[in-house]
Amino acid sequence: MPKLNLKIITHIMGLLLLCNGGFMLLACIASIIYKDGAIVELAGASFTTMLVGLILMFATKNHKKELKQREGYIIVTFGWVFMTLSGMLPYLFTGSIDNVTDAFFETMSGYTTTGATILNDIEILPHGVLLWRSLTHWIGGMGIIVLAVAILPLLGVGGMQLFAAEAPGPSADKLKPRIADTAKRLWLIYVGYTVAETILLSVAGMSVFDALNHALSTLSTGGFSTKNASVAYWNDDPVIQYIIIVFMFLAGTNFVMSYFSFKGQIQKVLRNEELKWYFIFIAGLTLISSVIIYFQADPSLSSIDHPMVWGEYESAFRHSLFQVISVITTTGFVSADFTMWTPFLSMLFFGLFFLGGSAGSTSGGVKIVRHIIMIRNGITEFKRTLHPNAVLPVRYNGKAIQGKIVFNILGFFIWYLLVFIIGAVFLAYLGLDFESAIGAAASSLGNIGPAYGMLSPVDNFDVLPDAGKWWSAFLMLTGRLELLTVLIIFTPFFWRNR
Repeated sequence: MPKLNLKIITHIMGLLLLCNGGFMLLACIASIIYKDGAIVELAGASFTTMLVGLILMFATKNHKKELKQREGYIIVTFGWVFMTLSGMLPYLFTGSIDNVTDAFFETMSGYTTTGATILNDIEILPHGVLLWRSLTHWIGGMGIIVLAVAILPLLGVGGMQLFAAEAPGPSADKLKPRIADTAKRLWLIYVGYTVAETILLSVAGMSVFDALNHALSTLSTGGFSTKNASVAYWNDDPVIQYIIIVFMFLAGTNFVMSYFSFKGQIQKVLRNEELKWYFIFIAGLTLISSVIIYFQADPSLSSIDHPMVWGEYESAFRHSLFQVISVITTTGFVSADFTMWTPFLSMLFFGLFFLGGSAGSTSGGVKIVRHIIMIRNGITEFKRTLHPNAVLPVRYNGKAIQGKIVFNILGFFIWYLLVFIIGAVFLAYLGLDFESAIGAAASSLGNIGPAYGMLSPVDNFDVLPDAGKWWSAFLMLTGRLELLTVLIIFTPFFWRNR
């Protein structure tokens, strides 16, 4: 294996830091508008980040413009770490979070769109910090590396290796032959949806600031809110919650499907099996949950802040639909405490932690397409047992799936379960009870946010010991980059020069 091109790795790290510092300036603008007293600190964080980025870029300006797959994996994994380290600065400089462990956890939770928080009172934070907190979601949602891919052609560097490492799932749809064009079109859809949701939420009654922050969190399937009660703060405003539901659904679909829809290629959208099953899962689980909530759930245990009108099925339906979509898409917004909705529903929602949205979306988790292919492979194995000489391929979207893709998906799922088990065992070793340990591991690895036990939707991750916060942050990163991209970094042969 050839030696690493360290200069181009360093150069792109500098580029990422430069972009990150630029986004921090948007938080400065919010601070200026709302006069929250954090202008100097946020500006200091921005300029510090950009200065380091410029130094790294300038020091490696004569790099060899050749990017291979190994460099791609390193840039993706360590790029997220570098972004997180720089993204901590607004919290630390403003004193919103006063220690490195908590700041790293909150920032990693933001960039990985997990949405778990260690903050006990969100509403006292400066407006600039709140906006930065939501921006970390938005930057991470489509992938900080995809952003870089759109810019790399300006530097004369191809971005295919980065895109492959950032999105290693089974979906390989390309909107245009050039990967940079693909990234730009996805970002255009992403930005368009964000603007549309901001406007709609503002019209529905949210303040412009709250609307912008929730749009940033929704489209990234992140879950950070500007309110301590999350979206339950607007339980008396069904229109606001339905708007968020619609955009959570869109964020959990493959963005390529949105592109086809805008191009008028509706048949491609309707024929997509993953989108069909995504809709069926949501509809079926919502129906089951709403019926059980309406007839069985204790209303005094079901709402975070505002009592629900349980005499009306609409309320039960809305909260069921909201929480089903929030968990499946790994957004993590909360309108009610689903862990208190009867033991059956608690188990059902825990199972949803392992479902995930569509491949090519901003959601985390295993992804629906993987479940479809694994189930069909299992059914096919039964048929092969009955008909050992028959040629029975696994099919998806009307096409036979290559065996290596099926094996890749099975291997991914095994690794996912293994990392989940190890993650839960280590958290239990640190002192968490069984329910909290498995909930935290599943939530962190799936980038979901709320968990179970003492980390339920009405609590937060501040109760974790410091080692638990670092471990959860690692699980967040591993899950966000779909495991193998991170785990391969820890193998000896990856670093071996030949």
